[in-house]
Amino acid sequence: MSTSFAPPSPALAPPPEPVPGARPRTRVLIGTDTYPPDVNGAAYFTARLARGLAERGARVHVVCPSPTGGPYTAERDGVVEHRLRSVSSLVHDSVRLALPLGVRGHLDRLLERLRPDAVHIQNHFLVGRMLASAARARGVPVIATNHFMPENLFDYVHVPGPLRPHAARLAWWDLGAVLSRTEHVTTPTPAAARLLREQGFARPVEPVSCGIDLARFSPLEAAAGRARLRARLGVPDRPTVLFVGRLDEEKRVDEIVRALARTDGAQLVLVGRGSHRARLEELARAEGVADRVVFLGFVAHADLPDVYRCADVWAIAGTAELQSIATLEAMASGLPVVAANAMALPHLVEEGRNGYLYTPGRPEELAARLDSVLADEDLRLRMGVYSRGMASRHRLQDSLERFERIYREVSGVRAGAVPSGPFGAAGGLMGASARV
Repeated sequence: MSTSFAPPSPALAPPPEPVPGARPRTRVLIGTDTYPPDVNGAAYFTARLARGLAERGARVHVVCPSPTGGPYTAERDGVVEHRLRSVSSLVHDSVRLALPLGVRGHLDRLLERLRPDAVHIQNHFLVGRMLASAARARGVPVIATNHFMPENLFDYVHVPGPLRPHAARLAWWDLGAVLSRTEHVTTPTPAAARLLREQGFARPVEPVSCGIDLARFSPLEAAAGRARLRARLGVPDRPTVLFVGRLDEEKRVDEIVRALARTDGAQLVLVGRGSHRARLEELARAEGVADRVVFLGFVAHADLPDVYRCADVWAIAGTAELQSIATLEAMASGLPVVAANAMALPHLVEEGRNGYLYTPGRPEELAARLDSVLADEDLRLRMGVYSRGMASRHRLQDSLERFERIYREVSGVRAGAVPSGPFGAAGGLMGASARV
């Protein structure tokens, strides 16, 4: 995906009238508050969804904040991006917020011109909320995919510890208020669907995996190539633990650093940026492993497959993962997985077959698991093969096909028959369900 951004361009013409006898192409308008060049799981998933649908013949438009501040329209990878005027979010370096003033009118005009079969919102904040409202007013069905957990925001908005339970309850209520007024709700895993149910959401929720490109992320063909890859990436040639993701509070990377200090000479390669990098560097020095922690920073998307191939084992310590695309990429690349036994991560680990789970907050247990994998090459290879097989259950094409069917199923259904409260008719916990 290109990371260059075009200047404002004239509004696109309305979609052409269908040719008699031709199969109509699905028209979908995706609304999101975060989209590349933002670096996070929701942005990454949304871009892959949009591009994948376009490759399958759909007409795909995305409305999202501008990365430069000024509004413009551009087409990339077959996807038309409608970038809204934006300002800095102040709480995150890369994420920008659309300015609410004038957005509703712009969305109304966009819906009138594009006449989508369905609207698909990826979050419930500014753009997703306003687009869902505008679509309902025009009778356009709305699908929502939830990538949200309150814990993933607390560090950014500096919510004090004692207030976090209250803030979480309010955040879940607000999410339910938006999702309950859509035709169909999806989330990446059965665990994520159960979480919504446990928070009182009374509508069915369908798990649809984020999916993984198995051709792009694949195992190293010859083990001898690993040393060459490490040299090209500037990584020492030694047993390597890998983590790819944001270096922020909720990812709990500090736990991996503490575990590294208890391993038998392994090194940790960290790929990504975040607000906690300086703290992690300081922690590595304090733990005496500064020479064994390699910070690669941001790595271009084109180089990510080689980053996975240069590693021996994947580690992830986060306790607020609704799926973890990066873990799927590691599995598709043939890596054993050692993961926190929390939220959706257990769905990606079959104990002793493709890796191990460990108890969050116990770095000594994480270290023991890592050492057991790194010390046994035959075990590591067997686990890598099993990881690849598990990843094959999450083919991106299967996820794209399911979303296309959802759009067809809901198209023609007029929005409006919504429950009386955000958590169902009674506004409470009764009747919560999820298709899991």
